[in-house]
Amino acid sequence: MSERPYTLRRGLYVVGQGIRRAPATFAVAVVGSFLYGVMTAGTAWVLGRVTAQVITPTFRTRHLDVGALGRGVGLMAAVVLVLVVGVVLRRVAAGRMMYDLGALYRREVTAQYLRLPLSWHARHPTGQLLSNANADVEATWQVFGPLPMAIGVVVMLVVASVAMVLADPVLALIGLGVFPVVFVVNVLFQRSMSPRATLAQQLRADVSDVAHESFEAAVLVKAMGREAAETRRFAAVSHRLRAANVEVGRMRGVFDPLMEAIPSLGVLAVLGVGASRVASGATTAADVVQVAYLFSLLAFPVRALGWVLGELPRSVVGWERVDAVLRAEGALGYGDTALRGAGAAAVAFAHVDYAHVDAEGRALPALQDVTFEVAPGRTVAVVGPTGSGKSTLAALLLRLVDPDRGVVTLDGVDLAALPQGALARAVALVAQQTFVFDDSVRGNITLGDPALHDDDDRRVWAALRLAQADDFVAALPHGLDTAVGERGTTLSGGQRQRLALARALVRRPRLLVLDDATSAVDPHVEAAILAGLRAGTQGATVLLVAHRKATIALADTVVHLEHGRVVGQGTHADLSARSAAYRNLVDAYEREAAERADGQRAPVLGPDAEVSA
Repeated sequence: MSERPYTLRRGLYVVGQGIRRAPATFAVAVVGSFLYGVMTAGTAWVLGRVTAQVITPTFRTRHLDVGALGRGVGLMAAVVLVLVVGVVLRRVAAGRMMYDLGALYRREVTAQYLRLPLSWHARHPTGQLLSNANADVEATWQVFGPLPMAIGVVVMLVVASVAMVLADPVLALIGLGVFPVVFVVNVLFQRSMSPRATLAQQLRADVSDVAHESFEAAVLVKAMGREAAETRRFAAVSHRLRAANVEVGRMRGVFDPLMEAIPSLGVLAVLGVGASRVASGATTAADVVQVAYLFSLLAFPVRALGWVLGELPRSVVGWERVDAVLRAEGALGYGDTALRGAGAAAVAFAHVDYAHVDAEGRALPALQDVTFEVAPGRTVAVVGPTGSGKSTLAALLLRLVDPDRGVVTLDGVDLAALPQGALARAVALVAQQTFVFDDSVRGNITLGDPALHDDDDRRVWAALRLAQADDFVAALPHGLDTAVGERGTTLSGGQRQRLALARALVRRPRLLVLDDATSAVDPHVEAAILAGLRAGTQGATVLLVAHRKATIALADTVVHLEHGRVVGQGTHADLSARSAAYRNLVDAYEREAAERADGQRAPVLGPDAEVSA
């Protein structure tokens, strides 16, 4: 199948989708375009009448008929007024439709992102997702900018053709010969523009992807001294986009003058032949003026046909990218079984398997036949070497993903059977990588939830005290109203973690999941936080992914993971006594922490100091 018919057919399909979503606005734009097309051709007819009834008699009699002139001016003013109304309706409705569709589809794409599980997000670069929600949506509906004008041009061509035939069939035949040329040039323009516009749209997504990676890794790039290399990487893809856009501009630079010149050449042909016919008495000067003026009016509007054909390839590319997101499957389903319990929740994993899927579609097992239970109000620590599945287990418990096999239950209810929002009200997560919004301290804790607002912020301060964060927040310049900057750049790592912990605690969860959530906190502060959790979480069950021996020792039960399997359960003392693997793992954590602490204490060597090899 040829790419051109496919692009045209898909482009018309995209246009149809836009009309279906905003039929009333499009109807207003079409009405405005119809008035614009008819009245534009009408101005030529009025000019012909003025020429025949005012200008020609004035030259013949050397006397100006003021009444006829006034009627002509009034008629022209009426036509221009209706023309202006048509232009305003067309422009306002076209702009409204284009931006309304953009806003609508941005919301739909964003809502789909939130519905899709993290396993889907892991297979799609964040920069590409940003491009889908922004540049691709914009490109999809950009065609509705010139489309109403192109419809008006078609109406104008039909009316103008009838008017020219009625005025002088010979001159009309000469003029109408221009239209096939215009059509051919438009087709050539669309064929030349389509691959170039497609490439430019794809490169916009690439630029967005690279830019997002660079911004996300700003700390790493600076720490590793890779600013110049990252700048070169971004420059390379930016230059490719620039070259693609220049090529698009070059095509427009070739075809736009042609589109404007063709009607002008038609005007010259009409004037040349028309002058000869007036001299021979075959036609009148008024008819020649009317036909010539019609062609002069077509010079600019006819280009709208080329604009529409030029935008269609971008619309098709943008739509296919956006539609791929909207059609993506895997959104989590929900049930209608309510949680009936109160206070601390019971948790159970029953024969749970889960595998990550990489970009090539290969399954990478993360958890295999995981089975364990946590009694209400108990604290369980999950330990294991890197890659053993600890964070995956936490994600399953929050139902960020669903297990491939087995069930995860809360108070005996399968998480998949809960209604939407029920799990979020019962469970809170403090993730390994803390995210802080560019907002105030209060905004970062409440996340705009009106249920968490009270007049004196008592609930917020209680959560901060439990997270051992009240002292540093009170010392901030504006307390809870202090803006913390993008990603919390004004806070230390430990402060960000305590803020995230307060964000979870303020919701008074029945189950609190801490995924290595105190790794950046001083051990003494961590001990105070955990002691406060045990005494002050109103009986919440706590599951923590832990590394420090002191943290693990505070847990009622320890679940030991290796290679995605549970290889041991019990208290810290029991596992230490009977499992050498567990003992070595916990001791390795302690040695690593001690080495990091020693590395942070840089010794100052004197001139007599000895350095051993």
